[in-house]
Amino acid sequence: MSSIVLRDAVEADLDTITEIYADAVIHGTATYELEPPTRAEMDARFATLQGGGFPYIVAETPDGICGYAYAGPFRPRPAYRFIVEDSIYMAPAAKGQGVGALLLKELIARCEALGFRQLVAVIGDGRPESPSVRLHEKLGFRHSGKLDGSGYKHGRWLDTVFMQLAMNGGADRGPDAESWPERRFGGE
Repeated sequence: MSSIVLRDAVEADLDTITEIYADAVIHGTATYELEPPTRAEMDARFATLQGGGFPYIVAETPDGICGYAYAGPFRPRPAYRFIVEDSIYMAPAAKGQGVGALLLKELIARCEALGFRQLVAVIGDGRPESPSVRLHEKLGFRHSGKLDGSGYKHGRWLDTVFMQLAMNGGADRGPDAESWPERRFGGE
């Protein structure tokens, strides 16, 4: 691929982001959605993450956006405030070109800078040979669980794999009062 710039996603990127995600919904098994969301729905999802201060980035070449990644809340309960879930989607032509690794590395760095302690990947069709599983393993994520036959898409049962990366000391030390999750959601 030609030169790649990683930058914050902006509203003007949402047409392309919506197209990339629609392809993943229609042809892939990384997401368990069966119908692609509308642009309006993607706008709402983007606004929620952006408004919440979560990282949302795109990979851009001179030809346009070729992938995107974001981190969002793992679960809505406040005790989960130090854990976020990653999502990464690539345009078909960008798959296997190393762009996903660039996006995930940047996402990890941004999540660490905000003070999160755990980054979780919830991978649909989590077979060991899955490109997403291999990418997360390569960047230090460990396997932390599996739900057998938890999704049904494209005529087959799919397993969901959970992978996890500890950051900023993980669970080995107490919360940092100055971290973004603690300031935003408050402690005990």
